[in-house]
Amino acid sequence: MKEVRYFYVPNAAIHTELPTEEATHAVRVLRLKDGDDIFLMDGEGVFYEAIVTLAYQKHCFYEIKQQMPQSRTWKGHLHLAIAPTKDIGRIEWLVEKATEVGFDEISFLSCQFSERKVLRTDRVERIVVSAMKQSRKAWKPIVNEIVTFDQFMQRDVEGSKFICHCYNEITKKDFFSNLNNEKCSDDITIIVGPEGDFSIDEVRQAINNNYQSVTLGNSRLRTETAGLVAVMMANLAKRI
Repeated sequence: MKEVRYFYVPNAAIHTELPTEEATHAVRVLRLKDGDDIFLMDGEGVFYEAIVTLAYQKHCFYEIKQQMPQSRTWKGHLHLAIAPTKDIGRIEWLVEKATEVGFDEISFLSCQFSERKVLRTDRVERIVVSAMKQSRKAWKPIVNEIVTFDQFMQRDVEGSKFICHCYNEITKKDFFSNLNNEKCSDDITIIVGPEGDFSIDEVRQAINNNYQSVTLGNSRLRTETAGLVAVMMANLAKRI
């Protein structure tokens, strides 16, 4: 069976040429030529069957044969906000796997106990696109720049909001049970702290901003594991 090749092309319906990075991969790595079939994804819910009309050097032109609108597999808007780990490879692994599972948006937080205060979102974007193509996700997750915890708390976030932490002195409810509560919105925001957790003042600040205090279970999870578990729980609870 011939391999199906997918390329990420924003606004694919109004263009006739692959973006430079995608074109370079198509021509130099995959060695596509005129007449080859390809599939495009616009990151906004539509796949396109297309044919290569001209391929040379760093250019690959195409003609769309048919549009294939996709159906969402989960309800609402799933948003993970997380403090990046000191080892950036661990957070990049999270981004890749969360995209494969399916979610809508990721934000990065600089917290009191954070060991990483900067992050290259351009690299994260490339990881998201690669995972989106490989897992055939029709919607590209939004990638936001890193902000301080205080700045994130000042945002007007709609829907149900949760903060995951490990402080025993603050009452916590089960995250998955809350997701299945009829009062829970389909729009979900869950925030996960850095190695060493949020500070207790940050947890209280979030609760004062209407975030619900939750736990992901009895196991003590690494930051990136907690982020992935949270995404998986939200995706499962809101599965169509």
